[in-house]
Amino acid sequence: MSGAALGIEIVVVFFLALFLLHRYADFRKQQRMVLFGTLLAWYLCFLIVFILPLDISTVSTIIEHIHHTLNVPWLPKTRDEGPSQKVCYKPWSYIPDGIMPVFWRVVYWTSQCLTWLLLPFMQSYARSGGFSITGKIKTALIENAIYYGTYLLIFGSLLIYVAVHPQWHLSWYELQTIGITAANTWGLFLLVLLLGYGLVEIPRSYWNASRRGHLLIKTYFKAAKLMTEKADAQENLEDVMEEVRKVQESIKYNHPLRKYIDTVLRKCPVDYQEKMGRNMDDYEDFDDKQNTYPSEKSLVKLHKQVIYAVQRHNRTRVQWLILLQQAMHLEDVAKNETSSAHQFVRSFPSTEPTSWLSRYFYTPTVEWYWECLLKHWFYRLLAVVLSLFSVAVVWSECTFFSTRPVLSLFAVFIQLAERDYNYLYIEMACFITIFFLCTCVYSTVFRIRVFNYYYLASHHQTDAYSLQFSGMLFCRLTPPLCLNFLGLIHMDSAISHQQKEQTAYTSIMGSMRVLSFIANGFYIYYPMLILLLCIATYFSLGTRCLNLLGFQQFVGDNEMTSDLIDEGKELIRREKRKLQRIEDGENRRREWKERYGNTREDTARNRIRNEAAEMTETNYSDTVPNTRQAKYSRTGRGTERDSIELLQDAEPLDFNAETLSDDPLEAGSTRHVPGRYLSMSSSRSRIFDDV
Repeated sequence: MSGAALGIEIVVVFFLALFLLHRYADFRKQQRMVLFGTLLAWYLCFLIVFILPLDISTVSTIIEHIHHTLNVPWLPKTRDEGPSQKVCYKPWSYIPDGIMPVFWRVVYWTSQCLTWLLLPFMQSYARSGGFSITGKIKTALIENAIYYGTYLLIFGSLLIYVAVHPQWHLSWYELQTIGITAANTWGLFLLVLLLGYGLVEIPRSYWNASRRGHLLIKTYFKAAKLMTEKADAQENLEDVMEEVRKVQESIKYNHPLRKYIDTVLRKCPVDYQEKMGRNMDDYEDFDDKQNTYPSEKSLVKLHKQVIYAVQRHNRTRVQWLILLQQAMHLEDVAKNETSSAHQFVRSFPSTEPTSWLSRYFYTPTVEWYWECLLKHWFYRLLAVVLSLFSVAVVWSECTFFSTRPVLSLFAVFIQLAERDYNYLYIEMACFITIFFLCTCVYSTVFRIRVFNYYYLASHHQTDAYSLQFSGMLFCRLTPPLCLNFLGLIHMDSAISHQQKEQTAYTSIMGSMRVLSFIANGFYIYYPMLILLLCIATYFSLGTRCLNLLGFQQFVGDNEMTSDLIDEGKELIRREKRKLQRIEDGENRRREWKERYGNTREDTARNRIRNEAAEMTETNYSDTVPNTRQAKYSRTGRGTERDSIELLQDAEPLDFNAETLSDDPLEAGSTRHVPGRYLSMSSSRSRIFDDV
């Protein structure tokens, strides 16, 4: 079983990263380069988190220390030992020597190359509106010139300082350690901010979800804000489409820039493409003397605006549909809570096919007990457990530098497991702790939103820029997060100042004693700010400040919040009335089809048979005089036209319900629409004409 745990976790983590990427990205529309870069960044970061507990419990820590330093032999688990014999059981997750250092070196440096070099370039490449690969690369290099120039300036200044300073003789290893320390310091600065928010917000979100009615009120608030954003996105899309229409009308089919216009048009929504195609006169030639044409640079800018406007419009539309379903579900829960039948009843039945799990296990009775009774208590219990974890993390972050006595709770747990050589307990305790820390940090990354530039939207609605930016954040936050965790359990000698065997991960990070002011100062005292950030998050100071600045936030005791809640409630009611009208119309059409469909079919077939017989009689018109022949020939054409109308009258055989409208303004129109009953499209006096 040597290395089996490592191989299993490598495979499991890959599918976990792939699942999350599929939830946020659209595999069919996103560029392959964007998907590959984001997947690789997420995969490497998750891999560090999942493999680190194995490193702590096996390679160069507890097991190797006992096996080599104390000369304790390996024994299989089934062998009995004497009362005075020291033994060391070889765990199933044991990883042989030499594997972990190579593994950490490959994973760490690949993630750092991604976050500092490749992903910034890929961000600019994906956002570029260029029409060729060369143009996109050129734009990306220009946008990142300042970014990369800053790196070169800092690195060059460091080299000059080391070369000139007489007392410093740094080797390549020490320079490498300085670079790693600088990257981890930047990541730790951001890590404390995100962790302080997540430690409070995650338990509070579950506690608020357990409160009856609170989640519904917040959903109303989100609905009002999202409708405003949706209307803004629609208006922005129409403005951009108007610019595209003007440009495509001015540039004709034989213009040199026409191929760029065709590329822009392919990025537009289908309905706008059809409108522009109908108004296009491709037979007209362009004339350089009479018209002024846009430049290629302006078309690149327009192309970029089209991509952004279409993506934003689609995202807000999908988010509105999802939020509408959530609001209706929460309203159904509120109605069913007072039901004595203990059967969960929905206002609008789901249009999706029922799965076998819902049919046999998640029945309406089970759903009622879960949604109306058990879910609240489960969320409340989960909130209490997460709150205890948060308190333990805050206490350990403020006291992990104390080694005598040991005040960090996580260090106490690991040291107790070391005494009993309980490797499974060590791995599980390390995994649960670091998983909770990563959940607090990563969930904050998924929640934050920087206007419309960075926003991770689920249901495949995240743009390329946000995906790659999240990959950059993960690669910069994960290494300092793991070092901080090793400090909490006193496995980092640079912080704990204890002579202990180091993990393979710590050996790759290098000795922080090269920069003693960072190891003895910043890395120890800066994490204590988590306590202040947790207090600020608990009292919602950030939310209140944003609300004062004009950014609408959910604040319970605010008048603007109450107005938005009322507005969102009215919007949900309006959408429900619209859905109710659609459902009533479908029921009426279904009832009409079941009641009169067969009768109209028989009537239409009899008419077609009679007209066919009459058309057969007109074939004898060749034997009559010319005057009568002309007369019958005209009658034949009219009969043919009538037979076509009769065929159209029989079209309810291929009836399409989507063409019907419930708008009362269309009731007076007698215009025939293909796929509709003629009796329904005319006045009510003709309903029973064919019966």
